[in-house]
Amino acid sequence: MSLPVIAILMPGDMGHGVGAALSGAGHTVLTCLAGRSEATRTLAARAGMQDTETLTALVERADVILSILPPSAAVSLATEIAAAMRETGSTPVYVDCNAISPATAREAAGAIATAGAVFIDAGIIGLAPGKGGGTRFYVSGADVSAMLALDGKGFQVISLGEEVGRASAMKMVYAALTKGTWTLQTAVMLAAEKLGLTEELTTEFAFSQKPALDAMRARIPRLPADSGRWIGEMEEIAATFADAGVTSGFHDGAADIFRVLAQTPFAAETRETIDAGRTMEDALAVYAQVDMKKD
Repeated sequence: MSLPVIAILMPGDMGHGVGAALSGAGHTVLTCLAGRSEATRTLAARAGMQDTETLTALVERADVILSILPPSAAVSLATEIAAAMRETGSTPVYVDCNAISPATAREAAGAIATAGAVFIDAGIIGLAPGKGGGTRFYVSGADVSAMLALDGKGFQVISLGEEVGRASAMKMVYAALTKGTWTLQTAVMLAAEKLGLTEELTTEFAFSQKPALDAMRARIPRLPADSGRWIGEMEEIAATFADAGVTSGFHDGAADIFRVLAQTPFAAETRETIDAGRTMEDALAVYAQVDMKKD
């Protein structure tokens, strides 16, 4: 039997890593590069992905579509793909792998349902395949067999049951800790910088909180490269918490920190071009220059 054809939208850091793993496992991997940057085209080529040029052609050829893009675009892409499905009569399995709230996942599922296709809710935890291993796809939905068939092909697939939204919720609560911690640490050090206490606080942390300080030194200078796309993720986490009856304030604040970082010159960097020599102190001096006042 031939392997299912997999389409990935879009081939960014995670998407091209997943694409490379699947193409390496023998799958034909498609994408659509219309309007995409040269950097994205390079990543797609590196992963062995084929450009269909149009979404309609992609829908016609794919057996499974993985949506991996910024959370703000999740519903609009699902709506666009559903329209292409209705136009072509093709109904590939649609897997929403974005960092979105359960409510947003259900909205995307509703769009795909209008075309009569199977919808799988998915949340990705871990680095992209090929960057250290351990990538996990948590999935939920009435029929998750298309994703379970990909288990072991560069990543692990774990089913959380039949309810759409459970996989997205898993991603939300996980990222609430990881990215939430990074923004809290940045906020602490940014406040110290503005109060003229950076040196004194880092001296204290070196004595009493060395593991935390080591983590901050490694992470804080690198955050701006991802800050723009993580604002929406924090907003989705805040909405998830609010729907669960838990305060959204922590992650509303996390979104604010990423907004600050997105205004710095370092935000133009990519993960590949980050200045490895920049220290936490160097970064804080720049972050402190951003006007944090809200309108």
